[in-house]
Amino acid sequence: MITPGLARNLATLGRLGEDTSTESVLRGLTTALADGVPGCSGGSAEHWRDHRVLVSGSHSELIMLVESERELGEGPSIEARKTGNRVAVADVLADSRWPRYAALATRWGVRSVLAVPIEVSPVLLIVGLYSVRRGAFSPQGAQSLAGMLTEQVGVAMANMWDFEEVRTDAAQLQEALAGRALIDQAKGIIMQTSGCTAEAAFEELRRISQHHQVKVADLARLLVEEHQTKNRR
Repeated sequence: MITPGLARNLATLGRLGEDTSTESVLRGLTTALADGVPGCSGGSAEHWRDHRVLVSGSHSELIMLVESERELGEGPSIEARKTGNRVAVADVLADSRWPRYAALATRWGVRSVLAVPIEVSPVLLIVGLYSVRRGAFSPQGAQSLAGMLTEQVGVAMANMWDFEEVRTDAAQLQEALAGRALIDQAKGIIMQTSGCTAEAAFEELRRISQHHQVKVADLARLLVEEHQTKNRR
């Protein structure tokens, strides 16, 4: 079940860019499965964190199937999440475990399914592989595929979280620097109008912000905007 193309595409999931997100990683994962696993017609991925789920799929029909499975409360993905074990359906038409799911899956042309749980704390991923023919996923192939998915997806998710943390820190730093610049401008306006020192101007800003229960940076922005409006007039 592991081909050079699949290995290559899974490895690229860990590469980061400005547009990297949970959605893009999941979308890349499902596309890699659909394109790279022999016999696989499509893939899905459920991203569970704090009882919230994000669903992605190589095809919109598979997203609908996963969401419908959750509404039914039965099926291979539900079982994989509940037990933490891989769940295989060799033939949807011959499997008697989840009759309502079977009727739904056959409606979308799905004949065999493999659901693989991947725990990347604090996230649980349920990866689904689907085929239009029966017996598409052998037990031996499923085991090796699960190992590769756990390794590559774990690396991709960890890299993405580190990247998001750095990006968040950079945004917060930029916001802090912008706020500091506004405060300095506001202090200059107060010093110019009242003839006080920089320390006294900042104390006046802080006093007014506490009185009106607004942040010093927000108060400074309003003061600067008002000053600029007066100057334009």
